[in-house]
This record gives sequence, structure tokens and C-alpha cells, in this order.
Amino acid sequence: MEITISKNVEELGKTAAKVAAEAIKKAITEKGAANIILATGASQFTTLAALVLEPNIDWAKVTMFHLDEYVGMPETHKASFRKYLKERFLQKLPPLKNAFLINAETDAEEVCKKLSDIIEIHPIDMALVGIGENGHIAFNDPPADFETQKPYFVVDLSNEACRQQQFGEGWFETIDEVPEKCITMSVAQIMKSKTIVSAVPEARKALAVKNTLQQEVSNLFPSTMLKNHPNCHLFLDVDSASLL
Repeated sequence: MEITISKNVEELGKTAAKVAAEAIKKAITEKGAANIILATGASQFTTLAALVLEPNIDWAKVTMFHLDEYVGMPETHKASFRKYLKERFLQKLPPLKNAFLINAETDAEEVCKKLSDIIEIHPIDMALVGIGENGHIAFNDPPADFETQKPYFVVDLSNEACRQQQFGEGWFETIDEVPEKCITMSVAQIMKSKTIVSAVPEARKALAVKNTLQQEVSNLFPSTMLKNHPNCHLFLDVDSASLL
């Protein structure tokens, strides 16, 4: 795992975006197209803002997937990850080759099956993957399922630490509004990505960063699995790196 510590979140975003952009351009050069995964959440604001400004990316050759979405969440809700990606990414760019957004308002199991079939024929070149305050990656909360080979599956979000983090992100008025189920990409699918770019700013992520780097690989600390990836780039700022 390659670690870069920036002086602030803006610099972190620009640095992470450059690495992500290079991976995308490399894939397009080598095979004529790139398949990417994007993370959401407040911690990804500056990285996505910088990525859409990166020059010389032929976005018409890029196919996008994203990590997760709340089951039953309407796109009009401010917590919708589809809404987030449309507003912060897709609407700021020329049309992509394809964008497979998770619509979890329909039958969640059927959505998982359809998306799993699609992503299995789109090997991922670059994945943006954040780390949650409880060490989750996507919505693989501790104890995470490291064994499932399903690319997408439905998970229970009733865990208090998980729900508290989502409330703390500012998307919900009360913790009771946080949905109890979500469609998530599996850890195994994330790990298939050729390059992983993990942007993790802010002091609230400092303990998760410390655990990621100092704990043994364990499903009790899901983000530790990133250390097993052959090409993972971890981007921190001075606040998220403060406990190292």
C-alpha cells in the first residue's frame, strides 16, 4: 500500500484524482476503454471535484459503477448516492460510455443479480474506495463478509455504529431515518480492481486509518483488506493521519 499525506483535504483530493486519472487514461490507451468504481460520501467531495477537471480523459470510453445504495431510497432524497453521483460527477462531464447506477427502489435481490452479471464482464481498472469511521469499505461493516464472491448483495445496516456514521455524515435529520438495508459491492469484488485509490480525509477518520494500517487483516477491521491489494494508494491529510 502506497501512502500519501497531504497538508489539507483540497490537496488530498487533487493528488488522489491525479492517480485515479492516470489509471483511467492508461486503461483507455491499453485496451480502448476503462471501467471504474466510484465512492460517495462527504470524504470524497474534493477527489471527485478534482477528477472531473482532470484533462485528457476520453469519458466516452469510460463505464462507471458505484459501491452502494440504500434500499428503498428515492433519488430525490439528499442521502441518495445516485443523486450524489449525478450531481457531483455525471452532470459535470460529457456522457460516459455507460453508468450503472444502483436503483434500490425496486426488488433489491433482482437489482443485485443484474448488476453482478454486468460488472462480471467489465473488469475494473480503477476504484475509488473510501474508509468509514468503523473501518467499513462500501457497506461491508464489521464483521464483514470476506468470503462471498457475489459482486453485489444486500446487507443489514441495523448496526448502531454504522447507522451513527451515516447520521454523522449529515444526510439525515435523525438517526432513525437511516435505512436498515443497503445494496453493497462485496469486498471480493472491490479487491478485483486493478488500481484502488482510497481518499480518507478528516480527523473523524483518524482511528479508522490507524486501525487500517496497524491491525492485522481481519473482517473486524474491513479496511485492513486493502493492505492485501497489489496496487492500492491511500491518501490522507494531516488530520486523518494524526494518530499514526
